[in-house]
Amino acid sequence: MCGIVGYIGEKNASDVLIGGLEKLEYRGYDSSGIAVCQNNTISVKKFQGRLSVLESYLQSNPVEGCCGIGHTRWATHGAPSDKNSHPHSSDDGLISLVHNGIIENYQELKSMLSEKGYQFRSDTDTEVVAHLIRDCYHGSFLNAVTDAVGQLKGAYALAIVCAAEPDRLIAVRKDSPLIIGLGQNENFIASDIPAILEYTRDVYLIDNGTVAVLSSQNVQLFDEQQQPIHKDIFHVTWDADAATKAGYPHFMLKEIFEQPNAIENTLRGRINSDQKEITLDKFNLSKQDFDKIDKIWIVACGTAYYAGCIGKYLIEKYARKPVEMQIASEFRYANPIIGNRTLFIAISQSGETADTLACMRLAKEKGARILAVSNVVGSSVTREADDVLYTWAGPEIAVASTKAYSTQVICMMLAALKMGQLSGELADDGADRIFQTLPQLAQHASSALEMSGFVSELSKKITGLSSIFYIGRGLDYYLALEGALKMKEISYVHAEAYPAGELKHGPIALLEKGSVVVALCTQSGEYLEKIISNIEEIKARGAFVVAIAQKKCKKVQYVADDIIWIDDIEDDAAIIPAVIILQLLAYFTSINKGCDVDKPRNLAKSVTVE
Repeated sequence: MCGIVGYIGEKNASDVLIGGLEKLEYRGYDSSGIAVCQNNTISVKKFQGRLSVLESYLQSNPVEGCCGIGHTRWATHGAPSDKNSHPHSSDDGLISLVHNGIIENYQELKSMLSEKGYQFRSDTDTEVVAHLIRDCYHGSFLNAVTDAVGQLKGAYALAIVCAAEPDRLIAVRKDSPLIIGLGQNENFIASDIPAILEYTRDVYLIDNGTVAVLSSQNVQLFDEQQQPIHKDIFHVTWDADAATKAGYPHFMLKEIFEQPNAIENTLRGRINSDQKEITLDKFNLSKQDFDKIDKIWIVACGTAYYAGCIGKYLIEKYARKPVEMQIASEFRYANPIIGNRTLFIAISQSGETADTLACMRLAKEKGARILAVSNVVGSSVTREADDVLYTWAGPEIAVASTKAYSTQVICMMLAALKMGQLSGELADDGADRIFQTLPQLAQHASSALEMSGFVSELSKKITGLSSIFYIGRGLDYYLALEGALKMKEISYVHAEAYPAGELKHGPIALLEKGSVVVALCTQSGEYLEKIISNIEEIKARGAFVVAIAQKKCKKVQYVADDIIWIDDIEDDAAIIPAVIILQLLAYFTSINKGCDVDKPRNLAKSVTVE
């Protein structure tokens, strides 16, 4: 989940590298560094801390050269420190490299290299690769890389420079994201497209096992046996401004306010309300195919997992097929029951989440049909899946996911409706209501955003708390899980979500005078009376209740202390405006506490290691 960047061309490499790292810092920010080729030597500068530490140093101590690599780190092996920062180099300085991923057999390789006399200066797995490539170097940079990579086990995206061949960069990819940017008299390496979008819109989306050799004039792609590979150029169409703050104080707030547009984009061309038709261009499941499915798995991590919970609820409701949810990091080790009558749904914003990818590959091996839900065209999950639903949220930079979540939920709604139609279980009255509601979702999201001032004031009442509770029933419980996650990850407030009916089975013991409970009351049907009773139980223990409710749920006003009203909407779709309120509540609480909203401690945007 670290960020890597590389450049070779006519510009000063360090300037390009720093600019690229600024776009990638969301992937990790406990240290950063660059390595630049200079007159058959490699100059390495790296420091613990935010990228600003490195930038400040380079302002006073510029590094000149037209070929280099850079890195921004999220620590896995070895604590954040100068010595553990990337790039890592061989003893004699011949090889320097940056790495995203984990080398699983690094201990065995380290022992072997130590016996040969190589000296290790860090606690990382990455340094092993630098020494290993050096050990394999016998006059050919490319041969050394391919020989070394053949001995690695694990996940890696590597960008490598060699002092003896300063006119080329080499990059290798296995299970960690990597793209190659194609310019005029210059070429680029990066973990993500925003890092190089200032310079080019033409990229190669690199597949597993690919070795890329870059010079200023061309890019050559090989497999691990050095056989040439042909790859089509992918042209990026979205605007570079999408990767900047556009006047907002934080990326997270910008992305919260981008949700109406993201929702509209995700729905565009996919729904015909009048005809009650769902058109999913890369989801080719036929009625005959769906009739054969006897079980559906949804697997994801973090926020994507909570979007999947919504999907489970809606698929079972609309299509009447059994659905199991599982956190990706647990799925593979539970000996899951999968076969050729299984539909496996993998949800990943980046499309590169290591745990989710591993689960998807296991399911595919066992014969399951794979549906990927992702925000990134050409990402690993989308390339390896049978069917794809893109979320069209646009680039999401803040570590805390907002518009990716809401568009994942909409994709799950669309998938559930499609499956309901294929199964013949979608009731006409329910279909009428939800089909009429979906085109209005962007407007409902905009209305929720108009409550930001009220939410900002309300957040001041909870800023000093060390703990906060979220409750809900049905869809509102799954929404409560996401709300609690947002609060804890960006404001560092201990937040827990519970099904409201479970309070009496233990959690109510935690409540006392001054406790704050956020009660989700967006379901106007059979759940409403029950959640009101739960709020009364909470109030009897002296707790303060903040409710989020549709305006038609008027009875909530008699029991809650504060209410954030959302416009009336079909219950199954109320989670969209409601989650925007929860995002705003977490955001303003974080601001009030002085936290780093876009870069919460210990977290990174894309978790590309297990």
